[in-house]
Amino acid sequence: MSNLPQSVSKLLNISESSDYKDDSILQTIKKLIGITEEYTPFDMNIIIHINTAFMILNQLGVGPKDGFYIRDETTTWNEYDAGLVNIGTIKTYVYLRVRSLFDPPSSSIINEIINKQILELEYRLNVSAESKNS
Repeated sequence: MSNLPQSVSKLLNISESSDYKDDSILQTIKKLIGITEEYTPFDMNIIIHINTAFMILNQLGVGPKDGFYIRDETTTWNEYDAGLVNIGTIKTYVYLRVRSLFDPPSSSIINEIINKQILELEYRLNVSAESKNS
């Protein structure tokens, strides 16, 4: 189905058989940026960046109308989902936002590529949200 490595596909829950609803938002993003579940010194920093991404998504018209935030590792994607079909894209967006804020690449070229991906995802998610609202 996808050309991504199986581990990345599993984390992003883009396989047809995956059930993302019980996955912790914090733990998913930590895994994607390369931090183990047990390593917690940066959890608050990552939570702040995750919440920033959710605030931006809300301003784009994506997700719960009243906004959304997490407090700890107990918040799951199911709590954010509310029937969204773009959950894989949303996970990718949150990951890229958090990575660019928490651990920006030292290479300006890679940083530019990530920023372009973020902009494209924002555009696509916004178009999708607007088409559902019209």
